[in-house]
Amino acid sequence: MCGIVGLWGPQEDSWIETMNAIQAHRGPDDSGVFRDRNARVSLAMRRLAIIDLADGHQPMVTADGRHTIVFNGEIYNAPDLRAELEARGVQFATGHSDTEVVLQFYAREGADMLPRLNGMFAFAIYDRDRKTLFCARDRVGIKPFYYLDHEGRFAFASEIKSLLGLPFVSRTVNRQSLFHYMSLMYVPGPETMFQGIHRLPAGHCLTVDLESGSRDMKAWWRLPFARAAQPTSQTDLAAAVRDGLDAAVKRWMLSDVPVGCLLSGGLDSSAIVSLLARDGIPVKTYTLGFTGPGEETWSELPLARAVAEKWGTEHHEIVLDPQALLDDLPTMVWHMDEAYGGGLPSWSVFKFMSRNVKVALSGTGGDELFGNYHKYREMEGGAIRRLMAKPATLPSADRFRRDFFEAHYYGPDDWKRQEVFAADFGETRDTADLLHQHFSAGNTPTLRDRSVRTDFETQLPEEFLAMTDRFSMAHGIEARTPFLDHKFVEQAMGIPATERLNPRDYKRLLRLAVKELLPAELLNAPKKGFVIPLKPWLRTQLRATVETLLSPERLKKQGLFRPEFFRSTVAPHLNGRADNTSRVWGALMFQIWYSVFLESDPAVCPAWDVRAFGE
Repeated sequence: MCGIVGLWGPQEDSWIETMNAIQAHRGPDDSGVFRDRNARVSLAMRRLAIIDLADGHQPMVTADGRHTIVFNGEIYNAPDLRAELEARGVQFATGHSDTEVVLQFYAREGADMLPRLNGMFAFAIYDRDRKTLFCARDRVGIKPFYYLDHEGRFAFASEIKSLLGLPFVSRTVNRQSLFHYMSLMYVPGPETMFQGIHRLPAGHCLTVDLESGSRDMKAWWRLPFARAAQPTSQTDLAAAVRDGLDAAVKRWMLSDVPVGCLLSGGLDSSAIVSLLARDGIPVKTYTLGFTGPGEETWSELPLARAVAEKWGTEHHEIVLDPQALLDDLPTMVWHMDEAYGGGLPSWSVFKFMSRNVKVALSGTGGDELFGNYHKYREMEGGAIRRLMAKPATLPSADRFRRDFFEAHYYGPDDWKRQEVFAADFGETRDTADLLHQHFSAGNTPTLRDRSVRTDFETQLPEEFLAMTDRFSMAHGIEARTPFLDHKFVEQAMGIPATERLNPRDYKRLLRLAVKELLPAELLNAPKKGFVIPLKPWLRTQLRATVETLLSPERLKKQGLFRPEFFRSTVAPHLNGRADNTSRVWGALMFQIWYSVFLESDPAVCPAWDVRAFGE
């Protein structure tokens, strides 16, 4: 697991070193730099050693000097691919490095080798002879890849802040991304919160011609929805799901260092732990709970403890005072790179786990595969259609806006135009239209599957996986998501929507698949989540900070939000006349991001207290 950076074009030697130093937290174990001065190409990396601890140094070059790779991720079928290449006469220089497997495979098959890779990855390969730079990202976007073009230069990095270390890069807010953010609480699509900096979409590759400067981007994978040839019973489907998940979990355990499991007390992470423990694999488990009033009504500590006791895991309970999250808030914002108004508790779990493990398995992806939060129900219409999940006419843009976008996200587009943003945001595209583009594309047969695909192409990679990557790598942890093993994803998507997604019974098929492995009380427990006291925070500990960072005077000077936003949205919440928690919190998190990245040196992790703004 690494952080990777690269630069093509006129440059100074110090630039690539600065980029690499900014992301040192992604790889405390090793670093390296490659330069081809004639081609004006520089590549560098920081390494967190997980596989082949002795021989995995990067950048890695083929014996003939033609191909050079910087690679971030893990390939879980690398041993099989290596054996295949060796049978074809390929000689390896390393003991069992998965990076060298990717390099050697590309040297022989080019981009055609991408579908053979099982794992999470983002990498770039420089071909000296063809004078190209080939960049690729894994199917669902587990690992990040950012890039920019600027006046005859191309640069890429695992984190945006490394790109900001280049002297020719300006820091300008992307107003379209900010417009989307205030509805979603994350930044969607190929653009980022910085004008001119882009993300390579999940399942895409990009080839840069280093002679002409041309770019060629292609999608090499998209979520499939194949159909089973014959009707299959729920019992048989559940058994197949259990076996498929078990195989995925075993594949994603490949490691030369200790592995731990996040155990939330929910169905997804409990299934992973149970499958490992059932097969006699020693498991370290980590669960987070909070102190505070009412905690006992939503805490998942008891459920997680029941799973740990059933299987005899080495169990760790992290009981956190929520104030500790406030202490770390500017640091979290710096590691995220973009404004983010979503969940924060994973930060504390990874922080604790880093004391004794370097790899953490997570249940991320289980919701999208087997529940999707029932986002599809309103669009399917009446009870009969919901039950049968028959192919249905695509909803109109207006109905999609009402029943999907406005039903599940934080702020309607009209509200943002009328009450939130300055008048010159009028040229921005509606967020509902962005999501509807994903929803309506292709020939997916049911509304239920279209809803799944929309989340797979937006919220999953751009919120949940982005947050997981940043918070884990901030603490030298490699987070793994076996539910997103592509073989298991494709197996699950091959199950008809009527069987995989039950509108009356959340995650019914997955629950049936693992019911014999889990404590009874967990199987029937309602879905819970970490509850952070945002509403009282904004009115008490953070009140002065809110009043400073969202004051009408600051908003007017900044020129992004309407000054009236304070009167219409912020003040009613602070005074207890309305509950605008999500909208005020989202605006506050943007302002903290703005302070960290536009009003401070983005190369330096902030050490100040966010509450100091109110002093």
